[in-house]
Amino acid sequence: MNDLTELKDFIQTTRETRELKRALAVQKTLEGRPWAVVAKELGVRRDFVGKWRRRYREQGVKGLRLGYKGSRGYLSPAAKQQILTWLHQQSSWTVGAVQQELAQTYGVRYRSPQSYYALLAEAGFSWKKAQKTNPQADPEPVQAKREAIQKKSRWLRQR
Repeated sequence: MNDLTELKDFIQTTRETRELKRALAVQKTLEGRPWAVVAKELGVRRDFVGKWRRRYREQGVKGLRLGYKGSRGYLSPAAKQQILTWLHQQSSWTVGAVQQELAQTYGVRYRSPQSYYALLAEAGFSWKKAQKTNPQADPEPVQAKREAIQKKSRWLRQR
């Protein structure tokens, strides 16, 4: 397979927009389009086009790929499943309880609270919930609250 065919296949298969923009810059200039025109069409600087053309010439399509693929998660898939099961067994939970469980059981301490929130979201919970059950499900407290509001409202109108 020649280089241009491989480049076209890469353009058709990549899902990463940054890789696509790099590949299109290379393809358009290899087809003879001026670098300045290509840069304007893609909304990039002319040196962007030169950089990726040079990389493509040196490394081929592999040079257009993103280098960083993210870090490996702290929890193995099996450990994550155990934590999710543990969460579902709790009658109530807090982010602090999740932090403590991860630290004691797996020796994992995330740097960002967002990691704990994502874990809770994956379990189907919202870390923002302040109550474990909806108070509207119990009509007695709802009625008591309504009466208190109406009583206060009457008192304020009488003043």
